[in-house]
Amino acid sequence: MTRCTTQKRAPLTRDRVLHAALELADEGGTTALTMQRIGRRLGVEAMSLYRHVRNKDDILDGIVDLVFAEIELPAARSTWRTVLRAQSISTRAALRRHPWAIALMESRMRPGPANLRTHEDTITVLLDAGCSAVMATHAYNLVDSYVLGFALQEVNLQFSNAEELSAVVAQVPADAYPNLARVGSELLASGFDYADEFEFGLDLILDAIGRVLPGA
Repeated sequence: MTRCTTQKRAPLTRDRVLHAALELADEGGTTALTMQRIGRRLGVEAMSLYRHVRNKDDILDGIVDLVFAEIELPAARSTWRTVLRAQSISTRAALRRHPWAIALMESRMRPGPANLRTHEDTITVLLDAGCSAVMATHAYNLVDSYVLGFALQEVNLQFSNAEELSAVVAQVPADAYPNLARVGSELLASGFDYADEFEFGLDLILDAIGRVLPGA
């Protein structure tokens, strides 16, 4: 007599649907997101997903919010600079894990709770530092633009290590572009890592913001 065992499948939930969509987006970008592919990832029919998500826009709203949920804020809110610096570094790290999200972070018309929490916390620390609503918005937009812009440039960069940078530098005719060739050579000799540029630029921006804040 044979004994049959049936493995119980985890119930389908909105959270499971969104995490499956997040995995697919990480693997192939948002163009990889179809109900059929998400359903296959979960082992269900595509139509069953509509009990938990309305459409692709709802899925995009949801997975963008999952990325926002990965952004960490320091427990100690000692200064506005501490919070903005830590948040910016964490945001950049999240976008390196999910590069497809760069173009979507500020574009959603139905922001989720993690999205709203991140914005609320950032605005709050600036208002608590004495900023007006307008000045807080100026500061937030400046930092946000830098983080998103750097993340986008980092994704599209032609090199990600010294070997690839060396190959790029080798293509520059030194006789026609002597300063480009010189800078490239000196960067290679210095052990340059493009990733290190992020915190250098971030600190310059935070220094500039600090000079125009109330009480500076």
